[in-house]
Amino acid sequence: MAERTTHSFLPMGGRDPDEEHRASTPLELLFDLTFVIAFGVAADELAHLLATDHISEGLVGFGLATFAVSWAWIFWSWFASAFDTDDWIYRLLTLLQMVGVLVLALGLPEMFESLEKGENIDNRVMVLGYVVMRVSMVLQWWRVSRQSPERAATAYTMIVSIVVSQAIWCWLALADLPTRTFFVVALLTIPIELLGPVVAERRFTPTPWHPHHIAERYGLLVIITLGEGLLGTMAALAVLIEGGWSTDIVVLGIAGTLLPFGLWWTYFVVPNGDLLRAHRERSFGWGYGHLPLFAALVAVGAGFHVAAYHLDHHSALSETETVLTVAIPLGVYLIGLYVLYAQITRTLDPFHLVLIAGTAVVLVGTVLLSAAGLGLSWSLLVLSLAPLVTVIGYETVGHRHNEEVLASLSRP
Repeated sequence: MAERTTHSFLPMGGRDPDEEHRASTPLELLFDLTFVIAFGVAADELAHLLATDHISEGLVGFGLATFAVSWAWIFWSWFASAFDTDDWIYRLLTLLQMVGVLVLALGLPEMFESLEKGENIDNRVMVLGYVVMRVSMVLQWWRVSRQSPERAATAYTMIVSIVVSQAIWCWLALADLPTRTFFVVALLTIPIELLGPVVAERRFTPTPWHPHHIAERYGLLVIITLGEGLLGTMAALAVLIEGGWSTDIVVLGIAGTLLPFGLWWTYFVVPNGDLLRAHRERSFGWGYGHLPLFAALVAVGAGFHVAAYHLDHHSALSETETVLTVAIPLGVYLIGLYVLYAQITRTLDPFHLVLIAGTAVVLVGTVLLSAAGLGLSWSLLVLSLAPLVTVIGYETVGHRHNEEVLASLSRP
């Protein structure tokens, strides 16, 4: 899209999916900052409940929170990739969505607190924020239905799925149901959210999303979630520094920096943009498959927050249990990364199984070393080596398979 000097009205007819040099816009980057806040609140609340030994309540609340946040981001980002006009209407509706994200973030503490106390779930403010975000998307899709007639059926299908699911979420917020009943209904509602785009894209005219733009957008959110790990490290270091500098501070600082760096490296060795361009039909598995990845990366950061609680003697968890709060989501992310690669390439490299096994050895070995009394800081340092199994394996051997996959994309 050519650079504009004003932001007057433009018809929402769809972007060029083959546009060269398509990159994230300043508005998209600003939009992402609201998700920094939402993920940060979710990580803090999870860390608090884990540290107070409300593990199941924390995981349930975290799952609900990260789904709502991640799904709202995913839905908007794919829409923006296909229909971003950057006119004043689009900008204001994006602002409305940003307000919704912030309201949702404000409602997360109440939701987690109600779970911690064993009360009926209090998700009224959270749902209010979620509905505000979705109202913005209804208006955006309505514009598409009016200004891109060939995609009217696609737009109406999106609108129906949003409206139906939001009606159920509103009822759940107002009905004051027992927590168990709430989550049973919620689990039935989530498929409506997820299936709407699948039906719209596959039964009607697909949207013109840009593969490299989408890949970049997902990469940016991965970086945002990795930031939670750095924040958790800073929280733990702040506790230790109060007693003066020590070896533990240095070791923990190295671990907390090395781990996000290694995770960053593992994600960005995959040429997601090229793969999406060649296999647009596999985009749903790839896009939805990031939901657990985003949650796992945020949970890694929450685990470092739990380490801060433990170091400050405000945690009910043992040292080994604290290590597990980082090791488990780390394992989920690393395994999920291989699953996503296999899903979009439809390949299975035997060497990947070797790397997964090596990663498991590091994860399990770290937990065993912690149980043997290695110490929290040193255990986290060993744990931070887990991504390096993938990094070293890829840079020495695994890149050959990736090159073969890329070469196959250019063959007729």
